[in-house]
Order: sequence, then structure tokens, then C-alpha cells
Amino acid sequence: MINEQIRDREIRLIGANGEQLGIMSAYEAQKIADEAGLDLVKIAPMATPPVCKIIDYGKYKYEQVRKEKEARKKQKIVEVKEIRMSPNIDTNDLNTKISATRKFLEKGNKVKVSIRFRGREMTHTAQSRPMMDDFATQLSDIAVVEKPPKMEGRFMTMFLAAK
Repeated sequence: MINEQIRDREIRLIGANGEQLGIMSAYEAQKIADEAGLDLVKIAPMATPPVCKIIDYGKYKYEQVRKEKEARKKQKIVEVKEIRMSPNIDTNDLNTKISATRKFLEKGNKVKVSIRFRGREMTHTAQSRPMMDDFATQLSDIAVVEKPPKMEGRFMTMFLAAK
């Protein structure tokens, strides 16, 4: 809220230089802001009494937008990569999948490891759990199991995250 939008009976006013001007009515604070040629902006509406500051509103909005953009630049987006296997995967193929998973984890991504069961393979889902556990132990130096292996329909999935 800015200028005439502030309808509170009493407010705590902070001057243009950051000094405390005390508690006064919104009308008096608006007069002081007009004399300075600046805007009266409510910066802490939930405080008792609400805190208002005398600042240049256009400059204030510009600074806020710039801070948000800077925060978004520094933000790291974590992607979830998926490694798919079948229950009858060979050891060399499994090692290839482990090395690919290691690369994903080193880049800071999370990895979803899934085994797809087709047809008659659905009757032997319990035999694939040790394979998932072995997969996790081989990557235990750089990864931690975020979600343990779990059956979801035709897939057994497990989530790994970098330490």
C-alpha cells in the first residue's frame, strides 16, 4: 500500500535516511512524505502499529524486481533423471547404468532408478529387489537413497540423491 491507500489510525514511520520518526497518524506521515517529495509505503503491514517508510516508490519496486531476478539466477534447479532397466539385465549393462547414474549424481541431479516388468516377469518381482539394493550400495559413496525400492504398477522405482 502506498500514500493515500494507507488508512491506519497510527503507524510507525521511518524516514528517508532510515531514522525512526516515531508513531503518528497516517495523515501526518503523508504530509511529511509530500514535503520530502517522496512516497509513503507500508513495508510491514502485520506489525503493531504497521511500519511505513518514506521512499521513492518507483525506485523501491525496481530494486525489488532486480533482487528477485538475481535470486532466480543463483537458484539451482534440480532435475530428476531416470534410469530404466529390465529384471534380467546383464552385469556389464548394469555397470553401464551405474556409471551413467554416477555422472547424473555428480552434476547434482536426482536419479529415479526403475525396473519395468513385462508379462510373466511380474510374478518374479521379489528377485529384483536385491538388484536395486546392490545398485544403491555401489553408489553409496556419492549417493543416498531418498526413497527405497517400491512397486508402483509394472515398475519398481527407487530415488537416489547426491550426498
